[in-house]
Amino acid sequence: VQLVESGGGLVQPGGSLRLSCVASGFPISTAAMSWARQAPGKGLEWVSGIYRDDSTTYADSVKGRFTISRDIVMNTVYLEMNSLKPDDTGVYFCAIDRVVGGSFGIDFQSRGQGTQVTVSP
Repeated sequence: VQLVESGGGLVQPGGSLRLSCVASGFPISTAAMSWARQAPGKGLEWVSGIYRDDSTTYADSVKGRFTISRDIVMNTVYLEMNSLKPDDTGVYFCAIDRVVGGSFGIDFQSRGQGTQVTVSP
């Protein structure tokens, strides 16, 4: 199993980025996938998840600004991020979520190395 994130970078407040997570070793159609982030000096924070049935869920802090999606053919998960704020700065990880108790969280079966997102004037 391998997850490789890309698409991070430096963006001004109000800007947009699209993160990609290419999965290999398993079909993402069989997994619940999450995006999580870690800000400097802080713990891991769950951001968004997509179930096997394509239903999605978001943390309150990103709801209405971020969109998670997936391409089964490309075996890739995406995170579209709009109206970015400095508080969105951090390393963003893609992960296979264990969905403990039926809820997304930071209990991951596997995760990638992450991609840096910096939101700054």
